[in-house]
Amino acid sequence: MNDNFVNEYFGIGILNGKTPENLGVLWRSAQNLGASFIFTIGNRYAKQACDTHNAVNAIPYFHYETFEDFFKNLPKGARLVGVELDERATDLETFEHPRRCVYLLGAEDNGLSKAAIEKCHFLVKFKSHYSLNVSVAGSIVLYDRGLNKPRS
Repeated sequence: MNDNFVNEYFGIGILNGKTPENLGVLWRSAQNLGASFIFTIGNRYAKQACDTHNAVNAIPYFHYETFEDFFKNLPKGARLVGVELDERATDLETFEHPRRCVYLLGAEDNGLSKAAIEKCHFLVKFKSHYSLNVSVAGSIVLYDRGLNKPRS
């Protein structure tokens, strides 16, 4: 068995996602850019209207009612990477992606909750004048991961 496959995985999802269109675009990017799984947290999730590649059926999808439920179910050894405009966040351009991690994005209108930020092992941000759309932000993180191989 390929050791790289066994030792490396990542998932991506949204806390309290606002629109089904953004979720669909992020999930399509996740499928195209090699994510191992996708997820949502909260009750704002709605059935996908624009998941034209049927990503939900192509890679595992998980839904958690609360952030606490999600956090209790993180894969063992995975690092939680929050994507948030925060003064403590590392610029994505210099961030070293963990080999095993879960990327967490917040909805466009509220971002990540304080509780989520406090539980993240890492925070990353973009050099941007304004907050980015959640599906765009997630796609950029996944693309950067592919360009900059995860550390050991």
